[in-house]
Amino acid sequence: MTQQSPLQVRVVDPVLSQVAQGYRHTEMVGNTLFPHVTTHVSGGQVLEFGKESFRLYQARRAPGSHTRRIQFGYLGRSFALVQDALEGQVPREYLRDAAEVPGVKLDERAVNGAMRALSMTLEYDQAQLATNASNYDNDHKVALSGTDKWSDGSAKPTDDIEAGKEAIRQSVGIFPNTLLLSAQAFKAVKGNPNVVERFKYTSRESITAEMLASLWDLSRVVVGKAVAFHDAGEAIDIWGNNAILAYVPEKPSGMEDPSFGYTYVMADHPLVEKPYYDNASKSWVYPVTFERVPVLTGILSGYLIQNPA
Repeated sequence: MTQQSPLQVRVVDPVLSQVAQGYRHTEMVGNTLFPHVTTHVSGGQVLEFGKESFRLYQARRAPGSHTRRIQFGYLGRSFALVQDALEGQVPREYLRDAAEVPGVKLDERAVNGAMRALSMTLEYDQAQLATNASNYDNDHKVALSGTDKWSDGSAKPTDDIEAGKEAIRQSVGIFPNTLLLSAQAFKAVKGNPNVVERFKYTSRESITAEMLASLWDLSRVVVGKAVAFHDAGEAIDIWGNNAILAYVPEKPSGMEDPSFGYTYVMADHPLVEKPYYDNASKSWVYPVTFERVPVLTGILSGYLIQNPA
């Protein structure tokens, strides 16, 4: 008898799984630094990238000579997917009331509610990786202080951004294309007189992330606004007081593309198992599972600016 895989044994609701896989939490920006790529194993070694992924190779050959062989990426630190799981609950009474209102899909709302919480957890994990100064060498990070902080009127954020861009270019041969600003950093930079001066004659509107991307010649600037709360009610500003420059492909074809980071996601995840009725709570329950882990794959293509505000 052919042994079934765990995915085959688990009874999955394909329609609601599509709802979960299509869910997008617009306040979450961690996937800008750690785009999703699919894996079919729950653990292994991270495919990391160094300077060799951006090197200028001598590819010309003479007739009859051997063709030079190259390999991009190498197996680095090990990874192990983590499995997060939550159950969305719909009390029987809600179903009765919803029946009187056309277009109310409580099953999708239950799944999206669980995905909202799972997305927040992933955002936190991604931020912990990207803002951890110990992950960067001394050439790829700076901690601002005193009048260098962007919240100081004499600070020059553009100089700091250009220094970070050049550090990455010198390390891997290309400029970064992405900047993630925490909410604190974004507030400081858009109020900085030296930045405001650059837009004085071009726009009367408040400075936006898109305007900063144009100013600093980046493909995208995103702002990490997410705030989470501990069980005790204590607030966590997920992206803290940081700015992260990075090179990240906008549409990676797979984990073989050089990138600052990726989120390894198990194939067919997130998934929704078949809902079941719980007599004790008199509710329908929708189990949602998300197996994934964010990993740093090209730290030399990243630059961390700490305490800009």
